[in-house]
Amino acid sequence: MVVPMDIRLDVLRGWLKPRPVDSHKGDFGSVGVVGGAPGMVGAALLAGRAALWLGAGRVYIGVLDNRIAADPMMPELMIVPPEHALELAPPACLVLGPGLGHSGTARQCLADALRKPLPVLIDADGLNLLARDSELQTLLKQRPASTLLTPHPGEAGRLLGLDSQTVQAERTGSARQLAIRFGCNIVLKGAGSLVATPDGQLWRNTTGNPGLASAGMGDVLAGMIAALVAQGLTLERAAIYAIHLHGAAADKLVAEGQGPVGLSASEVAQAARGLLNSWLKSA
Repeated sequence: MVVPMDIRLDVLRGWLKPRPVDSHKGDFGSVGVVGGAPGMVGAALLAGRAALWLGAGRVYIGVLDNRIAADPMMPELMIVPPEHALELAPPACLVLGPGLGHSGTARQCLADALRKPLPVLIDADGLNLLARDSELQTLLKQRPASTLLTPHPGEAGRLLGLDSQTVQAERTGSARQLAIRFGCNIVLKGAGSLVATPDGQLWRNTTGNPGLASAGMGDVLAGMIAALVAQGLTLERAAIYAIHLHGAAADKLVAEGQGPVGLSASEVAQAARGLLNSWLKSA
């Protein structure tokens, strides 16, 4: 039986370095988020905002709702057609899923992303599309570039053909099975989120609290991971770093009296920015 290694801050130190004085935004890569179907644009915006707050140089939001032209809260985000968000030069990371929906256009976007030579993170609706489509699963398994799936137990169950209770009863086994079946990295979300890799490594997060059981938290986590990939981390390391930071930011807010009840995803993303900068100062 494989025992997960606990993720601790001392393990993460040194993975990211403080920025040089002569930095340029191009040094910190790009993130492309594809999602935001009608009625679900907020999910894509949450992911994009988190990517900006965590330091990505440029963030493109490929929204499927063509009525959206800008984010009035963060005009720094570039709202573009979905196909444009997939055409990024490296270093870059693609995020497919936040508010993506289940339309034919959504499926085509996911298929196109899986053919790109960039790291791809698949979350939310992207996972549900993947679970029911053998052609998409074949594209995933054949990818030469790295991929990360970030399911909660229900989504993990659909990918494995199990119910969520079975996944929860054997979280470590389920995470490893997903990594082996699809040949990619896995974040199995929940209390003590797990990161599993195809070569058998298993990590368990040690931060977080019940305040994270709130809408949009997964979208924020996806944006955070993608931002760290854009800045040079592998998908595996970015996932490990981001889930620990995500939970630590929520813990900080709760310690300050801002939760767990009513804690919002936007608050966690902003707190994560401050915490990341403090970690880098002490690295």
